[in-house]
Amino acid sequence: MACSLSHAAVANPRRARIRVFHEGNIFFPVIAGPFVDAACTSKLDIRIGDQVYDMCLLCRASCPQKSFFIEAETGFPLKCDFCGIPPNPSCVRWCNSGALELIDD
Repeated sequence: MACSLSHAAVANPRRARIRVFHEGNIFFPVIAGPFVDAACTSKLDIRIGDQVYDMCLLCRASCPQKSFFIEAETGFPLKCDFCGIPPNPSCVRWCNSGALELIDD
């Protein structure tokens, strides 16, 4: 919920960039991404809905080489941006159980 509140101003887990999956009694978080700040290699305009993009913005989020989630309401790709630079993820800040933490490599 913290993710969707931070990014979309709504409490909707389908709009979050983190999902929790489980196998039996084992639960594990999966983030959408992560967002990679890289040069765009697309030679084409990117069309999402009625909007056309010719700069590397949303096309990064829909890169087929990185995993992403699709926002159910809009069909837009969702990517984890770690809530900015420096990374300060809302999901980690608001996780009361301490199950999530951000570890530097």
